[in-house]
This record gives sequence, C-alpha cells and structure tokens, in this order.
Amino acid sequence: MIKTALRASTFSESVIREMTRVANQYGAINLAQGFPDFPMPAPMKDAACAAIQGDINQYAITWGTPALRLAIAAKYRKWYGLEVDPEREITVTCGATEAMAAVFLALVNPGDEVIVFEPFYENYGPDAILAGATPVFVPLEGLDWQLDPDKLRAAFSDRTRAIVVNTPHNPTGRVFTREEISLIAELCQKHDVIAITDEIYEHIRYAGGHHVLATWPGMRERTVTISGLSKTFSCTGWRLGYAIAPFEFTSPIRKVHDFLTVGAPAPLQAAGAVGMAFDADYYNHVALDYRARRDTMVAALQEGGFRFSAPEGAYYILADFSELSDLRGVEFAMWLTKEVGVATVPGTSFYSKPQMGETATRFAFCKKAETLEKAAMRLAALKAVV
Repeated sequence: MIKTALRASTFSESVIREMTRVANQYGAINLAQGFPDFPMPAPMKDAACAAIQGDINQYAITWGTPALRLAIAAKYRKWYGLEVDPEREITVTCGATEAMAAVFLALVNPGDEVIVFEPFYENYGPDAILAGATPVFVPLEGLDWQLDPDKLRAAFSDRTRAIVVNTPHNPTGRVFTREEISLIAELCQKHDVIAITDEIYEHIRYAGGHHVLATWPGMRERTVTISGLSKTFSCTGWRLGYAIAPFEFTSPIRKVHDFLTVGAPAPLQAAGAVGMAFDADYYNHVALDYRARRDTMVAALQEGGFRFSAPEGAYYILADFSELSDLRGVEFAMWLTKEVGVATVPGTSFYSKPQMGETATRFAFCKKAETLEKAAMRLAALKAVV
C-alpha cells in the first residue's frame, strides 16, 4: 500500500470552498465563500491589461516588483506612520494565505506553540500543523465575542513562539480594541513572542479603529504584518498578498516563499501598485458601501430568527440558529443551501473542536445589493419552514 504523509491526514480540505461547490450544484445564493460578485476598480483592470499588452508577462523579482513594494511602503507610511524598507522588509506573495503559510514555515519550529483566537479562519490550524507546531486556542466568548484577558495571559508559556492576531476578525467581525492590542503587545514582549497579524480586512470597518500592532512600542522588531489586495480591491482571484517584517524575519520568509510559489503574477503586481496609490476617498467608500451591505444582512438575519452581534468589521456574520432548528452545523448549512437556496459555512469549520460550532453558521455579505436582497427574501420565510 502506498502511504501518504501523516501531516496531511490531520486536517481536511477547505469547507469554505466546498460550500461554494455545493452552492453551485443547487443554484443557491453563495453567502459562503468571501468573494464579491461585483467588479473591482476599473483603473486596476485597465492597468493589468496594459501590463499584459506591454509584455510584462515573465517572472517578476521573487519577493515582488519594485513598484508594488514601493507602493506598499508608501501606503503604510501615509496611513499608519510606519516606516518600511521596500528592499529589505516586504515580501509580495500569492495572496495573504501564502504569506501566512510562508511565515509559519520560516519562523515557527516543530514543537513550538502558536496562540490562535477561536473561532478562527480555517487556514491557521493547518498552517501550524504543516510547520510542526501546536496551536493553543483562546476563546472569543458570547454573542459579542469578548476576549478574556486572564485566559489570554494563561495561554502564554515558555513554549509559545507566536500569536496570530486577526483584526478585523474572520469569522466574527470583531475589531480588537486599543486596550486588547496593548495587552497582546505587553505579553509578546514579556514572553519573547512573535506576533503574526492578519490585517486583510483593515479597511472594512464599521466601529473602532484599525490598530497596527507593529506600531506599538517594542513591537516593530517582533511583528510580521500580513495583508493583501483581495478584499480591499475586490480581486480575490488575483492572489496578491504581502508580509512586512524586520529583515531578520524577511530573509527566511523570502526563501520559503521562493520555493513555494517563486512569485506572484507580474502583470497583476503592476496593477496592484496602481490600487495601493488610491486616495482616502476610495477607502472611505469601501467602508460605507460595506456598511450598507452589513445593514441589509443584519436586518435579514434578525427577521429570519438568528441570534448574533452585528460585526464591527470584515464582511461576515457568525450567527446562532439554535432557536430555529435542532439540526447540527454541517446538516443545517446543507439544508439551508438545498431547501432555502442560501449557502453558508457551518460554524464547525472555525473551531478546534467541531462541537463548539454546531449551532452556528457564517454568512458572507460581500455581494451586490440585489444579491443580498434576494437572499433576504429567502431568509425571511425561514421561520415558516423550519
């Protein structure tokens, strides 16, 4: 018998992507996977086409084109007052997903512990496993997903190598407060821990500010900031992400990235530099447009009988359906897709112990107004059919 690697047997394929396939199979409205059904900015599309026609179609520099790295550095200086060396501290990757995997493989050793807030984006667990590390989960509790400072303190130990900080948070929509970020910074310095941040939803916020952990005193030299273009510019298929880190971290990250993917698409990087230079008006409109979508989804789920808190950021709602149905997580999500025509992601996908998410399901509202209104009509009749 041909044997396969044990590490691949310890996690499953993405349930999020699987629910998209189920949605397509049954013709359901896809509120499962977080990709928009509306167009990305025209200037970026035009720039990509111009780059292709201009024969920018060969390998870019492995860690990113100079133009895109310069644009990323300029944006962080303008928005956050963070000085970044584009030559030594930025690695452009094939999406923030690859950035996270490359960082784990470059900076985390087998046997290390990595702190992850729970519920969590489903990639973090497999990333830790592939690096040979052990994830240690800290719960966000209640319908409003509060962080217990004592439980966070208790999660740190001599074995802790890193903590993953995702704000705005997927799947809950929490935006960590200044006090919470300060506590994380304090504990990282006390225990000599690396902070790996996932800030892909940084410009999609409805409450609170975006606090860049790398700007906290004492954190610049121990923080890897991960973000990307997918969510802000509605181009999830372009797969453009990046990691910002001190050179001591960047050097091994670049080596791992090189052998994972060689580099991100050259013509799309040229277009990405155009987007990164957009002014504040663009980013403000992104937040306002998503606020309107959020309000539509909140009203629909309230009418449908779900229990949840309105998200402070990102474009997801993790809602409890226990008052609507006795079905469990995957069963409910499949039933909702087939019988109601709305696809979601079962809450079990976001927990280390699936039973913790058995009464929850995640809705993504990164869709056109008419798509959300159509979904709202279907969800409004939910109480009558369960």
